[in-house]
Amino acid sequence: MLDRSTIWPYEDGEPGEFYYQRNGHPAGLAAERALGELEGGDALLFPSGSGATTALLLAFLEPGKTVAVAQDAYYGTPTLMRELERWGLRVVEFDQTGPPPQEADLVWVESPSNPLLTLPDLEAAVAHPAPVVVDSTASTPVYLKPLERGADFALHSATKFLGGHDDVLLGAVVCASEDDYERLKEFRSRSGVVAAPDPAWLLARSLETLELRMERHTANATEIARRLEAHPSVECVRYPGFGGLMSFDVAGGGEAARRVETSAGRVKNATSLGGTRSVLETRARWEAGRVPENLVRLSVGLEDVDEIWADLEHALAG
Repeated sequence: MLDRSTIWPYEDGEPGEFYYQRNGHPAGLAAERALGELEGGDALLFPSGSGATTALLLAFLEPGKTVAVAQDAYYGTPTLMRELERWGLRVVEFDQTGPPPQEADLVWVESPSNPLLTLPDLEAAVAHPAPVVVDSTASTPVYLKPLERGADFALHSATKFLGGHDDVLLGAVVCASEDDYERLKEFRSRSGVVAAPDPAWLLARSLETLELRMERHTANATEIARRLEAHPSVECVRYPGFGGLMSFDVAGGGEAARRVETSAGRVKNATSLGGTRSVLETRARWEAGRVPENLVRLSVGLEDVDEIWADLEHALAG
């Protein structure tokens, strides 16, 4: 039963495990425990991936500190960080395939990056003396467990593959250190950046099928990548070999890419990724100058692979 209570009675005059929803609730704790077991750490949920990012930055940095972020990370991450520059945060972008800059007080990488699909040099990242955050949204713990690789935090936009059904808006941070977990939990409670019971309950539902879904995402995407690479209207394909996220460049420039996204039918022209249904979009509309104008991001879903390909082939022919 989903408990949406905002308050719970004290026990013998003292707060029990649950007493006020901002500090925690049964649905959130159940989902956090399930995710923590998958990742090998202590998990905390937030209302969105951006909320999780904000909480991490504010809880562990202060004015004058430097965060080094992968230069091709999801564009919203450095954009959010620069919102904090007026509060004294220093933001430096770096090539995550190499070592982070020495002056970093927090290292932030993404594995794989969205939408350029680069993979970080995790060995170099964790060798840095600063704490390391790995955004492993597209990998999920099925393909990468950052804490086992020496990272301090694994971060997810749980809206994507963890939620997996385009019906959950959530973020998550998994901490390797109990002290970091307690600090972040305290900040979450004080700031009110707390996930509600309903999306937490849906996340717990989704985690039960995560491995099965990721296997199908990978099988479908591997085949779609192979077919795209052989198509004459595709200049290049970026796919790390696992998961459902890829991108490809359409021959003919930005207008040709826009025709592809608007000509697709079964594969919906929509943002986000990680759901059961395939979606695609050109990314230059959001991050012009950071990505090629003809780049199309594709989130490969769980449909029949031949049906996905038939739709893409039709769109590429248009």
